[in-house]
Amino acid sequence: MPYWRLSGFYFFYFASLGALIPYWGLYLKSLGFSAAAIGTMMATIMATKIISPNIWGWVADHTGKRMAIVRLGGLLSFLAFAGIFISQEYWWLIIVMMLFSFFWNATLPQFEATTFSHLGEHTHRYSSVRLWGSIGFIAAVWIIGQQLEGTKISYLPFVLMGLFVSIWISSLVVPNEAAVQVHHDHEPLKNVLKRPEVMGLLAICFFMQMGHGPYYTFYSIYMQDYGYSLSFIGFLWALGVIAEVIVFMMMHKLVPRFGLKKLLISSLLLAACRWLLIAFFPVNMPLMIFAQLLHAASFGVYHAVAIQLVHNYFVGKHQGKGQALYSSVSFGAGGAIGSLYAGYTWESLGTTYTFMIATVVSLVAAYIAYKKIPA
Repeated sequence: MPYWRLSGFYFFYFASLGALIPYWGLYLKSLGFSAAAIGTMMATIMATKIISPNIWGWVADHTGKRMAIVRLGGLLSFLAFAGIFISQEYWWLIIVMMLFSFFWNATLPQFEATTFSHLGEHTHRYSSVRLWGSIGFIAAVWIIGQQLEGTKISYLPFVLMGLFVSIWISSLVVPNEAAVQVHHDHEPLKNVLKRPEVMGLLAICFFMQMGHGPYYTFYSIYMQDYGYSLSFIGFLWALGVIAEVIVFMMMHKLVPRFGLKKLLISSLLLAACRWLLIAFFPVNMPLMIFAQLLHAASFGVYHAVAIQLVHNYFVGKHQGKGQALYSSVSFGAGGAIGSLYAGYTWESLGTTYTFMIATVVSLVAAYIAYKKIPA
């Protein structure tokens, strides 16, 4: 298994996520956009995940050329993002982010399927590869938080451009043959999707990411409004992902001991607790630090379990489609709806109610997990 080549891609991909998600809202705010406009633009990035991964997943499963799609997506995404330097008008930014994210969102699901093809029967080692993505996120969020305070946030597009180019370059060194698989499973996809546990898992993923909508879109703005510096906000983001990395390193022990269902339900309940703390105690620094440590559960445990279940449920020729559906239903549809409702409730209902909605949808996801996911 080409461990470092796989890990390098994850590093740069999630470093770009660490630059985009925590700070893009602040960059847009510096341009004078309203909360509703920011929410809509962030939703645009996530909404393309509803369509893009499924289109490219279908192509990958029918051609077997996953890495060719990853490379093409990486190339076209940074070329499309270059449009950000032409104009900063609202509708132009919408178009640029829609086009860029259509290609950017195509790459990760196919790379995830490629990674699992490398792992073979050793799927429990996934977390040890994926943790380098978390390390990349930490590095980006920490450095940007330290260096782009105040008006320097205007340099963010240049940082992102460098990271998107690095994603494409890192994709070039992953062997082509690793992405080619011979499939013998011809069960129709619709039969897989009709299974109660599959429908339940997709619903859980949708609600979980919907609950993350206010966090991914407005957390940095929220913390800044309560007087926290950008460097400390960067520390909080990094702290959450450090906790995530630790969990990834422990998952190979946690899964055999507790099982996927118990871990999933626990992650969803702890996510609900996290949003409650952020909603009601933003001025309490120790509680905000603790809330960030809960990222170990609300993303780390949840994602490791969810992607393992996707791998278990979507077998053979459906691997690429399964990863694409996971991405489109959760980070796509769930993330887009989460960003949209956050954008429109942030100023009309208030920040507390916005995070309360996140709490409720996380509890709904926990109930579905209890009822639909087999022990």
